Formats: sequence, C-alpha cells, structure tokens
Amino acid sequence: MGLLDFLFGNKNNMIKDFQSRGAVIIDVRTAQEYGQGAISGSKNIPLQVINSKINEIKKLNKPVITCCASGMRSGSAASILKNNGIEAINGGGWSSLNSKL
Repeated sequence: MGLLDFLFGNKNNMIKDFQSRGAVIIDVRTAQEYGQGAISGSKNIPLQVINSKINEIKKLNKPVITCCASGMRSGSAASILKNNGIEAINGGGWSSLNSKL
C-alpha cells in the first residue's frame, strides 16, 4: 500500500464501488473543454454553475464521480456536492479517470 493510498484510501476501489452503484460522472470543465473530449455518458456541469444545479443533481439520487482536466476543479466540485448532502468523490482528470472505468 502506497502512502497516498494509506492517507486517502484506494481511489480505484472507491471508483469501482461508485460505478457498481450506478454513479453519475459529472465533468466540471467548461463546455468548450468538454467539447474537445470527454468520458462517454458523462454530464457536463461546469464548476462555475454547480451550486445552481444542486437540486437537479440530488434528483438523480445516485452517487457522483466528478472529473475535470487535472483534478483540481473536480476536487472543489466534490467538496461542494458533499457539503450539500450528495455522495461524491473526486475522480481526478477525465482522461485518467476514463482509463480506470
């Protein structure tokens, strides 16, 4: 077990767990970034508007995996969702996450 796994848990296992429970993947990049490539089936909700979409996301009644370009914005988005009672994890960069799915 690596130090990061020890500190943060094994993200791959968490992603698999979320997937097994029908998680929604929310890509928080801008629409322009999203248009240049994204995970098939993901939803594009830019970080700048995620607060206004909380009720819409809650209605999905599913866990959420957030992603972006590098993992920074998706980390912020996951925190916002968790603070609003939504089960969410930061999946990191979309390209890296796509390879784990």
